[in-house]
Amino acid sequence: MTRARMPRAHEVAAARRDPRLLRALGERDLDPAWRTRGLCQSVDPETFFPAPSEAADAAIALCRTCDVQGSCLAWALDVGDCHGVWGATTPRERRAMLVAWRSEAHSSPYDDSSPYDDNSPYDDNRLAELNVLRVLEQVGAASR
Repeated sequence: MTRARMPRAHEVAAARRDPRLLRALGERDLDPAWRTRGLCQSVDPETFFPAPSEAADAAIALCRTCDVQGSCLAWALDVGDCHGVWGATTPRERRAMLVAWRSEAHSSPYDDSSPYDDNSPYDDNRLAELNVLRVLEQVGAASR
């Protein structure tokens, strides 16, 4: 298995404007029982986890017509799942979305030392790199 590359700054910028991510942010905590209503319930689960040499077009097409697409993507981003198709996105797309997602969830009332402050010495590219590294470490994909 090859190691996933870090999303580039332009990919993260595009992900922040992606309507699927915006929908997921809006539906983040909207429907805790979303799994019971997903169209994926009637399809073989292997459809959503194609081999690296196979296309994910069938899964993505089904996801695009699903009513719980936003909640599904929100769940995958919350848990950092970088395998399979979730919310009509591929793992590569979600890696870029994770940077934006984590920056939205980063603001904590208990953490006054946020690297996202206006006075931060970090630039956007470095923040994106730090966030992706943090996410990859959480899912065990980062090599040490």
